[in-house]
Parts: sequence; structure tokens; C-alpha cells
Amino acid sequence: MGNLMAYSGIVTKVRAMQAKLLTRQDFENIASLRSVPEIISYLKERPAYAELMNQMDVSLYHRRHVEKILYQSLYDDYTRIFRFAGLEQKKFLKLYLKKYEVDLINYCFRIVFNHYEKPFDLNYKKEFFDKYSQIRIDKLITSRTIAELVDNLQSTEYYAPLRRLRDSNSATLFDYDLALELYYFSTVWKKRKQILTNKKELEIYTRDCGTNMDLLNIQWIYRAKKYYHMLPPDIYSLTIPNHYRLRIDEFKALVEAPTLEEFEHLLEGTYYARKYNIHDSKTIEQMYKECLMHLYLSDRRGNPYSIATITTYLFLKEEEIYKLTTALECIRYGLSSRETLGYLGGVIQLF
Repeated sequence: MGNLMAYSGIVTKVRAMQAKLLTRQDFENIASLRSVPEIISYLKERPAYAELMNQMDVSLYHRRHVEKILYQSLYDDYTRIFRFAGLEQKKFLKLYLKKYEVDLINYCFRIVFNHYEKPFDLNYKKEFFDKYSQIRIDKLITSRTIAELVDNLQSTEYYAPLRRLRDSNSATLFDYDLALELYYFSTVWKKRKQILTNKKELEIYTRDCGTNMDLLNIQWIYRAKKYYHMLPPDIYSLTIPNHYRLRIDEFKALVEAPTLEEFEHLLEGTYYARKYNIHDSKTIEQMYKECLMHLYLSDRRGNPYSIATITTYLFLKEEEIYKLTTALECIRYGLSSRETLGYLGGVIQLF
């Protein structure tokens, strides 16, 4: 009864927001569009994006500006959920926010590493991060070197793991990305028991986070072997050191598989292959997202008055934005409708 009372407001709000998510038919329609203005016109007719898209000046009808609007929509949805949350739920939402903080810092590293002419365009993120995060956009945008960027994170929890890399004077962009990912997963894994005092919610988040780590490790091992031909000692250094349903012996066997064929054979014997039929997926990346979708939807069906309602919605919204930005990229490269649909394959919410 307690959880029903605690979540009744959020569940009602999220259901209303979920009704505005794009459908499979929407994405099929979007795949047939041939220009950014056409996508903008289409999204103007969709409730989740109409208000923000209608505020756009015609002179800003470019892919980069549309992406800003999409992320603003995500931040607005997080804010709406936070507004309806109780004290315990807000603690969890702050833990979830670390995902967006890591994405922001990674974006800044890319800007500095690549010496872009117009380094930072973060005004659209400022209000959100000023409200919910310790990260100060005003400081980040002054960064012109990696050392300055790391120093500008000094008041945050991310400073310590990044300072060690900065002091080595030999770290690459990949090293910083990896350090942030490993720090993020180790932190949320440790803090989950402090944040989630409800036994069932702790069980749900442990399953979600543990599955995410296992699937990312599988994906990274596969990519390291297929695209970079890396040796096992190097692959071990890339992976998250926590394991959930992927046993340590299975994990080691995957890392040390001599060929991709052997890797795929070993993968079929894991819990995830049995549970999610991952060999039917088109790519390892789609496997990862499809498994997470099944997990989140299952969590929500079984425990609608819990954090599962929050995590499932945010996952689906994030996937929607990923698909829309992918569609914009496909237009940029002049891909056909069929090719675009291929890239949009994977996670589409069905109603």
C-alpha cells in the first residue's frame, strides 16, 4: 500500500507522458523524409515536441539545433518526474542523473580534444544542470585544454578519477571515456544500497544495473575482437569489473575466445542468450538495447508502482532521441528510406 501511495502521482504523470512517445509507424514515416525541415514539420505535429519545435526560428532549421530541442525535451521530462517525486524517489533520480553528467563531461572532452572552432554550445543544458547537478556549465565552457577541463570539475565527484589521468600526461580521449564509464558503474553499483531502502526496488535496480554492466561487457568484448583485434590482456582493461548474471568463468572465456566464431558459440551458452534469444538480433548493439527494453518493460509490468516506472520511461525516451538523431544523420548522408530504417532498427516502443 505504501508504494501505491508513494507512486500514484508519478505513475499517472508518466502514463500521460508515455502516450506522447513516438510509435513504430512514426519512425517508418520519419525514415521516408528527405530533409531536416521535413522532420521538424513532422515533429511539430507530435505532442511531445510541438511546443519546443514551434519556438524554433526558421534560420535555425539545422540538424544541430534540432538535436538541442530533442535533449531539452528529455530534460523537461526528467524535471516533470522530479517535480512529482517524493523524497526517496528524488534520491534515486539524483543517482540516475549521473548518467547525464557523464554524457556531458564526455561531450566536453570531445570538444577540447578536437579543438573545435566554436568550442562549446551548452546554453540549452545550463538551466537543467544548474538546477540538478554540481557541474557548473559556466566553468566548463571556459575550458580550452584538458587540464583546464579537469580543473573546472574540481568541485565535483568526477575530479579525482580524471585528475589521475590528467597527471599522467599521456591519456587519450578513449582513456577519459573509459575512466568515466568505469567510475559511473562502480559508483551507482556501490550507492544503490544506500539510496534504495525498499527491498523490492533494490532488487529491481540491481537487476537493471547488473544486466546493463554484463551486456556492455559483452558488447565491448565483441567490438574489441571484431574491429580492433585486441588481445585478452588489453580487453580485460576495458571491461567493467563487476559481474551479475554473466559468471566470471563465462566472462573470461569470452575475453579469451580465439575467434569471433568461438566468441559467438560461447555467448549462446550464457544466461542472456537463453533469456533473450540474442542470436536473433541484427547486431550486438541492437542485442544490447533489445535486452534492456525487455528487462525494463518486464520490470514495469510486474512492479508498476516502483522505480521501474521511472527507469522504463526514461530509457524509452532516451532511445527515442537516439533514433531521431540517427534519422537526422541518415538525412545528412543521403541514405534511402530502407537504409534509414535499418539504422533505426532495434528498440521501438509498441503500444
